[in-house]
Amino acid sequence: MIAENFHQVMAEIEAAKARRTRVLKDAPVQLVAVTKNHDVAAMREAIDAGATDVGENRIQEAMGKYDVLDRDVTWHLIGHLQTNKAKYAVKYFSLIHSVDTPHLARALDKEAGKLGKVQDVLVQVNLAKEASKSGVYKEDLRPMLELVDSLPHLHLVGLMCIAPNYEDVEACRPLFHEMYEIFQKVKEIPLPASNIKYLSMGMTHDYRIAVEEGANIVRVGTAIFGPRQY
Repeated sequence: MIAENFHQVMAEIEAAKARRTRVLKDAPVQLVAVTKNHDVAAMREAIDAGATDVGENRIQEAMGKYDVLDRDVTWHLIGHLQTNKAKYAVKYFSLIHSVDTPHLARALDKEAGKLGKVQDVLVQVNLAKEASKSGVYKEDLRPMLELVDSLPHLHLVGLMCIAPNYEDVEACRPLFHEMYEIFQKVKEIPLPASNIKYLSMGMTHDYRIAVEEGANIVRVGTAIFGPRQY
């Protein structure tokens, strides 16, 4: 079932790309299979079906899976990250989506430096200004980007956002539309050490709209693995 679900999501992504109006229809989209609260057996089934990237929300859960997974896969940290877990984040994850404060950025830079690593990161934007979500407000984004660009052990590669969980999923479209415009404008900012290429937005309930509006990374869990096992 997981393999079937994975292939269905991939087909939905391709269909959404074909409906794009502002974005190149053949521009690739990376599917991150979100494995939070799903076991290693489920992860292996998705990877064997073709998943190349997995996303985890919690450091501790990812650490428990990392050494036993026995599959070659790219690890994404997509959940809120506490500063005191920075040393584990840079050890286990290839891309950290949720850099949301200067304090966290500096902590990640410090810990990556200890490992001799340059850590790929995205800056999380709280475009809807939801109190329940982390992220930089739009008006504070440029100083944050410039700070991350200046840190020698971080490599800024794009932006991430999470849309509100609207009952009518079409209500997400204006936000995703605006987020893509911000993404395009950020590419024009002089950030000499950065490479702004990823826009991570869209989850199970809204990834089709996110792709239509310009996302090139989507984070999908439930549509692949079913309801989370708590």
